[in-house]
Amino acid sequence: MSEQATERESMAYDVVIVGAGPSGLAAAIQLKQRAAEADAEIGVCVLEKGSEVGAHILSGAVLETRALDELIPDWRDRDAPIKTPVSDEKFLFLRETAATSIPTGLLPPALKNHGNHIISLGNLCRWLGEQAEALGVEIYPGFAASEVLFDDDGAVRGVATGDMGIGVDGEPTANYTQGIELHARYTFFAEGCRGQLGRQLMERFDLRANVEAQTYGIGIKELWEVDPEQHKPGLVMHTAGWPLDTKTYGGSFLYHLEDNQVAVGYVVGLDYKNPYLSPFDEFQRFKTHPSVRPVFEGGKRISYGARALNEGGVQSLPEMVFPGGALIGCEAGTLNVPKIKGTHTAMKSGMLAADAAFAALTSDDTPAPVLDGFTSAFKASWAYKELTRARNFRPAFKFGLFMGTLLSGLDQVVLRGRAPWTMKHGHADHETLETKDKHTPIDYPRPDGEVSFDKLSSVFISNTNHEENQPAHLTLKDPEVPITVNLELYDAPEQRFCPASVYEILTDDDGSNPRLQINAQNCVHCKTCDIKDPTQNIVWVAPEGGGGPNYPNM
Repeated sequence: MSEQATERESMAYDVVIVGAGPSGLAAAIQLKQRAAEADAEIGVCVLEKGSEVGAHILSGAVLETRALDELIPDWRDRDAPIKTPVSDEKFLFLRETAATSIPTGLLPPALKNHGNHIISLGNLCRWLGEQAEALGVEIYPGFAASEVLFDDDGAVRGVATGDMGIGVDGEPTANYTQGIELHARYTFFAEGCRGQLGRQLMERFDLRANVEAQTYGIGIKELWEVDPEQHKPGLVMHTAGWPLDTKTYGGSFLYHLEDNQVAVGYVVGLDYKNPYLSPFDEFQRFKTHPSVRPVFEGGKRISYGARALNEGGVQSLPEMVFPGGALIGCEAGTLNVPKIKGTHTAMKSGMLAADAAFAALTSDDTPAPVLDGFTSAFKASWAYKELTRARNFRPAFKFGLFMGTLLSGLDQVVLRGRAPWTMKHGHADHETLETKDKHTPIDYPRPDGEVSFDKLSSVFISNTNHEENQPAHLTLKDPEVPITVNLELYDAPEQRFCPASVYEILTDDDGSNPRLQINAQNCVHCKTCDIKDPTQNIVWVAPEGGGGPNYPNM
């Protein structure tokens, strides 16, 4: 982080937003709408590290439109890419060769999806980007914010984009372009789950004091074009149970969109204990279940991706404001775990931050450096109340699948989220991994190439690309730790928790001289390594702008 001015070119705005996801774009739109209503000028800029808006967006996704209804009430008349209302839903508990269907009437209210829509969140963000630009928001895709800038008083005064054209040796190449500084009265950080700059700000301003550690899941998703006979537009199906053991939190989703497309995904809580567990291979094995496989037989896999998601809930939310800015959306952790949804709450947080910034910028008084109005407004909002009622769902499952189901059912169905207690997570995810001597390797079946696949063929259809001649964006604090600690104690779990074959242990022909090879060009930016590495030795930083996956409609 830079504490002093540099000679880089600079641009000035009232508000700079880092990340063109749902929260960042909602904030930008809300700011411009408020400015238009008041006949005021508010300069708003959005930076997006993906090659285009939506390129790095991945979610299930079933959308609850509550926040969108508030932001753009006439979205139906603007040809928003929201075409498939939920028409039916199922919930299955899986055993290895059988399944038990749970009547929807017995499910917690949060798991019911009547009135919701199945969407591509990437396409929704592309549409939101168009709405923002029509209002005068400046959006710059392909530029990664790599540095937070501070003024003389220690307040955030903007961000700087990364230099481009730096070679792997750290020296400028013939294509070198210096990054630029974007200065702002307020900077919103909307990088998504486990944002690089957000992590630094939490440490600098001690924003996580007195809250629970954040806990995460990894979500792995594929998009399929299936046989029309297997397609049921509007069907939402979730599963729990097999292939995971009963001590590991996780489950699947199958969402039937329009045009014979089905989104299928698997989420594994990153507080799992077994170092031999591979979330990717659990997902591939899941698709071979007799209740699932027929959907995909004869179909075609179109796209693949992975992304970490926050599961900590309201007890893990950091302080969301600091001098000069705010954390919004999944940067802070606004996902509603029992709903398996975070778009509506993320958007609402961005809208409330925008309202607070607009009020401060248009006040007759000098704008205060800290947007305290955002904190109070968020805690009074329906989004915060929703998260509060959901708070005990995820920690209930630290007691295992069956006890977790009973406890979460009591909390969500009987008590409706109004229990007079708040359960604790009690750990960070990297602390839960047990040593290899306590577990046996998992014998995952070989992919069949029909419904199950390997990692490299999956990465290929994620359209992931990084300029090879650039410094690695996956860095090690200590290059010895992968062998002396991770391999020795955990059998190199980074080979398994990464869903993209980024980490590989190589040896000489006789099996000696083990060493870690990092295939950074494979990285789909899921952030799992940054979260689950047991010694927190791996640090993810933004690569050159535009690098990473290019999801067409995930």
